[in-house]
Amino acid sequence: MRIWAVANQKGGVGKTTTAVTLAGLLSQRGQRVLLVDMDPHGSMTSYMGYDPDGDGSSLYSLFHGGCGSVAAMIRNTQFEKISILTASTALATLDRQLGTQDGKGLVIARGLSQISDDYDYALLDCPPTLGVLMVNALAACHYLIVPVQSEFLALKGLERMMRTISMMNHARMAPIPYLIVPTLFDRRTRASGQALENMKERYPQALWNSIIPVDTQFREASRAGSPISHVASRSRGSIAYSELLEELLMFDESDHGIAAG
Repeated sequence: MRIWAVANQKGGVGKTTTAVTLAGLLSQRGQRVLLVDMDPHGSMTSYMGYDPDGDGSSLYSLFHGGCGSVAAMIRNTQFEKISILTASTALATLDRQLGTQDGKGLVIARGLSQISDDYDYALLDCPPTLGVLMVNALAACHYLIVPVQSEFLALKGLERMMRTISMMNHARMAPIPYLIVPTLFDRRTRASGQALENMKERYPQALWNSIIPVDTQFREASRAGSPISHVASRSRGSIAYSELLEELLMFDESDHGIAAG
């Protein structure tokens, strides 16, 4: 199983959309995909038809159940090859509850190792804050996808994310390969163009050579609780993510990584 984390230390940049869309595209290629919602807000959980305030097993159970039966915590979705480990709003309390507990940063890596033969890919949707959840995702992932909204304030979140990657690289056996993906790009606005040029100047080796455009079909797909590739496969957004997936798979197959901070 290959593990891709989707993270940025700013909300509203398209993390959940990126994870769900890539999962949909991978499933259409016959890949078995596990979505892992690591954000206490539970946007991905809601997207897939579950309630982050509801009862039942969730990612929170994994942190408080040691490395019990991870498979029993996973739920089906309406899509045959996509499963989900749902979030719970209680995840917001983990940093305070776990404190200095040994091994708290490796819970996800150890849990996913139990089911590594059951899925081809796991996509981790991370919270927008640095804490035990993001540390777990970065410790577990093989690749990191960093969606960045094409506007000025999002660039500040990207700067924080780059510092976090640098910090994690000191703790890992090998640097985290990552790709910066410009999202919500609107060709009609000067702000989007300027933000993209800024990213090209500051992160030329780590920046994807294309963009994810603004597309109203993303909203329609979210309302339908479906990846955009399943409801509007010829939309601009779906085509852009298909191109992104090709890039990710190319590097995944070569196992060389995309960039190392």
